Amino acid sequence: MTDLAIRAARLVAEDRDYLNHWLWIADGHIQAISPEAPSDRPLLDAPDCTLIPGLLDLHIHGREGADVMDATPEALATISLSLAKHGVTGFLATTVTSSWPRTLAALANVAQGVEEGLPGARVLGAYSEGLFFTADHKGAHNQDYFLPLEKEHLDALLAAARGQLKVLALAPELDGALEMIPYLRQQGVKVMLGHTNADYQRTCDALAAGACGGVHVFNGMRGLHHREPGCTGAVLLQPCPVEVIADGVHLHPAILDLVYRLKGSAGIHLISDCINAGGLADGRYRLGEMDVQVSQGIARTDAGSLAGSTLTLEKAVQAMHRLAGVEFREAVHMASLSPARFLGLDQQLGSVAVGKVADLALLNNNAETVLCLGQGRVLYQHPQWPLSQPHHWGKADG
Repeated sequence: MTDLAIRAARLVAEDRDYLNHWLWIADGHIQAISPEAPSDRPLLDAPDCTLIPGLLDLHIHGREGADVMDATPEALATISLSLAKHGVTGFLATTVTSSWPRTLAALANVAQGVEEGLPGARVLGAYSEGLFFTADHKGAHNQDYFLPLEKEHLDALLAAARGQLKVLALAPELDGALEMIPYLRQQGVKVMLGHTNADYQRTCDALAAGACGGVHVFNGMRGLHHREPGCTGAVLLQPCPVEVIADGVHLHPAILDLVYRLKGSAGIHLISDCINAGGLADGRYRLGEMDVQVSQGIARTDAGSLAGSTLTLEKAVQAMHRLAGVEFREAVHMASLSPARFLGLDQQLGSVAVGKVADLALLNNNAETVLCLGQGRVLYQHPQWPLSQPHHWGKADG
């Protein structure tokens, strides 16, 4: 079904919020926002829900036991379906430091996922996080697998990804970084800076060379100091976006507020950085070549470093709203419109606006996803909110 209309108590559109309005969908696109119901399609009335744009997770490793590094179609399908349960309609499948053959296989598998499609959230490309870092802030990356930042390595990654490598993270203090950053940009790859001990000036030089922003800001990078602002200070002060893990663990609420005041909603990409433990019970897991222990939903290496998260983007949006005091629509756009602009997809995705693709999420009063639509088609419906119930569906003629 791609032609229908939905009415929600609140509709979070690109330019404003609408109360008790109908969203008309035709041929998988948003046709109109109107106080009136159309007469030519099924109607879905959700008087206790909020309708938001489908969320875009630019940095995610896995969910529900599946990892991008598994390099199988089944793993990507599991991640895709799991993300749709949480209002995510698009994602960048993110690698982690591992062996060279395993990395190439993972990128090739992502390219196949883009070409063939997935059953839930669409994979929008690959994000290479790993290999080109330094040991000082390695986090959950095994330094035994780090490689020199050389054109030969980058060309091999580009070839494996078959045009689907969208983002690559690196430490800007590596030899050759200031030469390889513009080369990657020429190949259509955005460069993010992270897992680095680079100082303020080196980071600014990398941004001037074409780097695009900071990987999960404050985490995995040299922090702020009043005599050396470090990589953190540079990506916060320069006009570039930063990734934010808003789970209440990676960043204190006051830091969430600080980042928002400095960057605004347009300069923040809410990410999950979720690993394969997301959606599963506490226990022992594997991230790349590292053992990870998850306790109370918090993932750490045996050395105590945070190792990604078990976060979902819908919860990240709520955290920015409740912990940092960000207006809800702005928080939503940190996980939708801002990442869409970063990928150059904002003319089609990222917000609720007439003419855009009907990628949508319907949230109940507990901020849980009860319905997720991709191109107007149902990707997920909450089992306790079945679409077949008469009080949800109706006909325009009554």
